[in-house]
Amino acid sequence: MRGKRYVLFAAALSVAIPAFAHHSLEAQYDPNHAITINGTLTKINWSNPHVHFLVDVMEPGPSGTWDVEMGSPNAQLRGGWKIDTFKPGDRVIVSVYQARDGTHIGFARKITKAVK
Repeated sequence: MRGKRYVLFAAALSVAIPAFAHHSLEAQYDPNHAITINGTLTKINWSNPHVHFLVDVMEPGPSGTWDVEMGSPNAQLRGGWKIDTFKPGDRVIVSVYQARDGTHIGFARKITKAVK
């Protein structure tokens, strides 16, 4: 009986730990503070748990390199994205929820290619 309790406890713990590891969107990003950045896509990382890409932003707006996060790669693929939808060097316009700490980090709301 004692061994069954340990197995049950270990199984419950293995399910609970990943739930604590995942963060909510509102914990890191401010959904009431959406901004638009324009720039050049420099790097894309399609790996779990979230897709990330870097955008070099020039004036106007908050210039510098922005780290933009999206949902999981599988969620992006289900939503119609492909790994080559955007490529480094593409000019993009990105609407993001900015990080609560004001750094150049955001969660993508909408991404479009800039018209040249």
